[in-house]
Amino acid sequence: MVSNTTPAARPVKIPGKDHPITIERNPSRVVVTVAGKVIVDTQDALTLCEAHYPAVVYVPRKDIDMTLLERTDHATYCPYKGDCAYFSIPAGGERAVNAVWTYENPYEAVAQIRNHLAFYPDRVDAIDERPAASTDN
Repeated sequence: MVSNTTPAARPVKIPGKDHPITIERNPSRVVVTVAGKVIVDTQDALTLCEAHYPAVVYVPRKDIDMTLLERTDHATYCPYKGDCAYFSIPAGGERAVNAVWTYENPYEAVAQIRNHLAFYPDRVDAIDERPAASTDN
């Protein structure tokens, strides 16, 4: 269950007409590479569209090679999603510092992104959205 306890200085906002947020299953196979290494290969990604911002692909933690990531002390806050934690990708060098973010306890309105991470496109080699592998024979 998501805790709604937040410091008074941190307002919680609910997505709505003035600031819509949608989360949908991404139909593509998503592959993220850094320094020639595949960090992610998943067919279970989500796409989050928020207001006027570019769409963000969130990938499930289970499909990420977490051994290639290093948690940092960097943290931010979003009144729509909650507290945000970051990871760097050491193999990517300086540009891959804080290249990955996650909302580990997101607010209820965006609970689907729990256990998912997102990558800054300019801090990795590529975030490829490829046709999903067919399950038909």
